[in-house]
Amino acid sequence: MKIKIPGLKHESSGHFLLISGPCVAESRDLLFRVAEHMVTLTDRLQIPYVFKTSYRKANRTRLDSFAGVGDERALGWMEEVRSTFGVPVLTDIHLPEEAAMAAPYVDVLQIPAFLFRQTDLLQAAAATGKVVNIKKGQFAGPDAMAHAIEKVTHGGNQQVLLTERGTFFGYGDMVLDLRSIPAMQQTGFPVVVDVTHSLQQPNRPDGVTGGLPHLIGKTGNAAIAYGADGIFMETHPDPSKALSDGANMLPLHQVQQHLETWIHIQHAIR
Repeated sequence: MKIKIPGLKHESSGHFLLISGPCVAESRDLLFRVAEHMVTLTDRLQIPYVFKTSYRKANRTRLDSFAGVGDERALGWMEEVRSTFGVPVLTDIHLPEEAAMAAPYVDVLQIPAFLFRQTDLLQAAAATGKVVNIKKGQFAGPDAMAHAIEKVTHGGNQQVLLTERGTFFGYGDMVLDLRSIPAMQQTGFPVVVDVTHSLQQPNRPDGVTGGLPHLIGKTGNAAIAYGADGIFMETHPDPSKALSDGANMLPLHQVQQHLETWIHIQHAIR
């Protein structure tokens, strides 16, 4: 099914969709720095690009973890990114009432993996008319996504993306089952693979999520080779200083090499 993301460029190139940006809106400067780099790069490579960040992180292990700078302030920065760089913007939402609050500022509303079964949240996101990106739960198989899709499309919104973000593998580790890509594509909706969160090492004793960012490139290689419609990847100029999920994000200066490789792989399998 063709998904219409407002403002999306380079669709005619046939390249994979890229959803990428910093985990959370730490500052206006961070968002603008990442957006400028990513828009310039994806324009040159003709990759359809959606800028991603979160105005607030509701799912934190520790009480003292950074959650955000304030919803309205962060959403305002995101709208500035959208208007300044002419790029569609995605953010996740956590409660039904947040759908209407966030919708005016962004083009895609994302349902976090832990919340993909929340009927009221999915229906509220659908009611905005925005594209809805549903992340598959870390505890669920790909077949479960059919029910999440129905909660969005039942009210008439057919603009749905599905994102694979890995599956719990015992305590404190994730594994990416590439079979979920064709399984979810059978629904008729595009499937994106999150190559950062699928490499998480969550629920560590210190309450800080770990990760395996050195495998992001290889994970993306496999996802593209397996026929994924898009890649979701968080990036930051200096992940070691990031206020959220720094252990999973790709350094901004490394993005180009991976995008070029993934384009070559996509061409090869075609």
